[in-house]
Amino acid sequence: MSQADRLFKQMCHDILEHGTDTKEELVRPVWEDTGEKAYTIKRFGVVNRYDLRKEFPALTLRRTALKSAMDEIIWIYSKKSNNIYDLHSHIWDQWADETGSIGTCYGYVIGQKDLRKGEMIDQMDFVLKELKGNPFSRRIITNMYIPQYLDKGALEPCCFLCMYNVTKDKEGQLVLNMSVVQRSQDVLAANNWNVCQYAILLMMVAQCMGMIAGEMIHYINDAHIYDRHIPMIKELIEREEYPAPKVSLRSDVKDFYAFTTDDLIVEDYQHGAQIKNIPIAV
Repeated sequence: MSQADRLFKQMCHDILEHGTDTKEELVRPVWEDTGEKAYTIKRFGVVNRYDLRKEFPALTLRRTALKSAMDEIIWIYSKKSNNIYDLHSHIWDQWADETGSIGTCYGYVIGQKDLRKGEMIDQMDFVLKELKGNPFSRRIITNMYIPQYLDKGALEPCCFLCMYNVTKDKEGQLVLNMSVVQRSQDVLAANNWNVCQYAILLMMVAQCMGMIAGEMIHYINDAHIYDRHIPMIKELIEREEYPAPKVSLRSDVKDFYAFTTDDLIVEDYQHGAQIKNIPIAV
């Protein structure tokens, strides 16, 4: 059965059984329909580890929209956009202004050129250049949580830091690994979406470098379940698990900036029913 399912269930049980209840505390989010405070049960410092050589970490308890997850990754790291009209889903619509911009956040920050090793270069171009020419560097990082951009951004990024690290397998092949750091996560709405999209990013970069996509470590600083989501979570983690789907990329794409969602191949994805009408705190 899917390791992603098992990790998700363990995480949810841990939050529900050992987490901190924020009810009556000072919290920012509210429920859009009533304006009431949206309280959570939260756990600090959740770490999950996925090995893409063993399986792709998509939940089978319910379906994750993998092509939409990839589309957002392309929007941020390939298009380096902060405009919702460059994105095919509508997840950021409520934060956009009349031109479609979400301000100085996400792709805007990745695309800003800064002086790195004597060269003006943006963050993603730096990652690709270093992995090609200096793969065992310990400084191959992208960071979207930069104070100078936060005030003019519509929202602070959730997954904000990626650290790349190259190892070798027993045959001497280069393996690309990634650590993803996330400041805050709505577990029901976003957990597997974030896991899958950064797994796809790791696969994209690895393929362009001629490397094997290896381990992904996902650190969540504040993993929380909203009060309205608790019954949904309890039902979800009692569901049947299925084998993980087979997920790959078209092998002829070698240019990171050439990937489209048409290049994602998803096979044998068995999953439970979707949970509809999940309330989102804003």
